[in-house]
Amino acid sequence: MTYLDSPAASPMVLAIGMATVVTLMAPPARAQPAAVAGAWALTLETELGGATTPSVTLEQSRSDLTGHYSSDTLGETDVTGSVDGTTVTFSFDGEVDGFTIQVTYQATLQDDGTLSGTLDLGGLADGIFTGKKQ
Repeated sequence: MTYLDSPAASPMVLAIGMATVVTLMAPPARAQPAAVAGAWALTLETELGGATTPSVTLEQSRSDLTGHYSSDTLGETDVTGSVDGTTVTFSFDGEVDGFTIQVTYQATLQDDGTLSGTLDLGGLADGIFTGKKQ
């Protein structure tokens, strides 16, 4: 005979035991996505040299991002991305010298409200950037 089969095992004890098991099995709570919707002025430097100042306007639905990117180098294009806690990622297809590349920005929303992170220019070059909400 086990404890749970004994007369001492009340329905309350069983309920508490089951609640504990369910709680321990539940996945950890995810952090709420940071609010990053709005217009951002970016400043970036790539390993190819030089600094540029593109802009991106982001729209946010929970953790999903959509928006529009504008720069003298890569032109105008739509972006898609996501927010996971304070990690912000967005990407788009850009054209460089007649070739289409996937450009990916990944950043962390800082305590002061700025973005700080890296970008990948389709494997051709990497860079760093900061962003300030307008």
